[in-house]
Amino acid sequence: MLLAREKELQLLEQLYCSDRFEFLILYGRWRVGKTRLLQEFANTHPVIFFSAQEKNETLNLRDFSAAVRNALGYQAELQFDRWDTAFTFLTDQATDQRLILIIDEFPYLAESNPSIKSILQHIIDLQWSQKNIFLILCGSWVSFMEKEVIGADSPLYGRSTSQFEMKPFDYLDSARFFPDLSQEDLLLTYGILGGIPAYLRAFSPSRSIQENISHNILRESSFLRNETQNLLKMELREPAIYNSIFEAIASGASRMNDIAMGIHEEQNKCARYILPLQEMRLIQKQTPCGEKETSRRTLYQISDPFFLFWYRYVFRNRSYYDLLGEEDAAAEIVLTLSDYIGEIFERICTQYLVRRAKSRTLPFVPAQIGKWWGNNPVKKKQDDIDILALDRSGERGIFCECKHRNQLFDEKELNDLLDASKIFSQIKDHTYILFSKSGFTSEVQKTAAERNIELITPSDLYGLLPD
Repeated sequence: MLLAREKELQLLEQLYCSDRFEFLILYGRWRVGKTRLLQEFANTHPVIFFSAQEKNETLNLRDFSAAVRNALGYQAELQFDRWDTAFTFLTDQATDQRLILIIDEFPYLAESNPSIKSILQHIIDLQWSQKNIFLILCGSWVSFMEKEVIGADSPLYGRSTSQFEMKPFDYLDSARFFPDLSQEDLLLTYGILGGIPAYLRAFSPSRSIQENISHNILRESSFLRNETQNLLKMELREPAIYNSIFEAIASGASRMNDIAMGIHEEQNKCARYILPLQEMRLIQKQTPCGEKETSRRTLYQISDPFFLFWYRYVFRNRSYYDLLGEEDAAAEIVLTLSDYIGEIFERICTQYLVRRAKSRTLPFVPAQIGKWWGNNPVKKKQDDIDILALDRSGERGIFCECKHRNQLFDEKELNDLLDASKIFSQIKDHTYILFSKSGFTSEVQKTAAERNIELITPSDLYGLLPD
């Protein structure tokens, strides 16, 4: 069953029902569920579905010919020796019934024959643009799709009628994979796996968190055991340097200088290696909310929770865990999971606010939202705000503190947030939202009632789940 992709399926249906030529470029990182989405769409429509592979042009043309024969019901041998011949043949097949052509993993075709982009551009301009055709090009190499297919220097630039980057699920859609888990375990599961459907399906709903870590991450034969390494080897050279970057960030290094020192490389070289990881959506750059992207106060974090978990626990301890045994290693990991989830909890709370903004249940729709850090001139020391949201004028702000721990959120923590918010003297309208895994002290509850401060617990976070 395809979960939580209703909007994506709706987009495909809208383009299918169009009365004109449609060309969708669909892309997104590996394992995000693009092929599964297209297969679901193909189950209800007559489709020519071709999945390119990493092999030469002759073999891909052979496979494409077979896909066309099977879809159109040709019994006789139909074999194309050139792509322009194949596409011209499809032009003649587009009649009153809509012809749908899906080419999955398009970068493999373009890698073996770079001219295929020009061939497609030519056929679209001269033939398909006036035909009852729905073309979908799909790819997992995000940087390739953005530069070589969508980019201004691509022959296909300006030909697509729709472009869509398929993103991982947020915490709430990820929870739909585990309808019977407790809210605490849902937080932990998202912190370990993130929102990649293939990773979520790897966990068994009938096993505990500890058993899933043991059986589905640490066990030698498990799918997730070598997933990070396999993915890096597929797209990148010199995986050792990339592994070092991930390990440094997972160990707490977040500034470029600290990462470079941690891997014993020059900053410029380190920056060059981080860039493809950003393009793969595995690492993201952060600047304090309200500042420009060019801010010198830049931090880097591992954006994919599973990569963060794997490099925090498994990468550095692999030999030790092999000696310890997967069951005892999993038990050891679980002991510190609550501390690890703290960083992920802030991301979950941010995702919650984004959902609230879309449903118009916040005081305003934020123009910027994220973490803030910098100097507190009152305390004369560095300070931070877990989540800050600003409106377009910069005069309204939402200030949030997030605590994922077994203690109640107390008055001192509330006062720290109130003091930190005073740094932003330009903000005239302050809203405060507190997030706590374990709840709030009676003093905080009393102050919150007096000052109209919103208190959010996991019940509120997951209260947005559809019935």
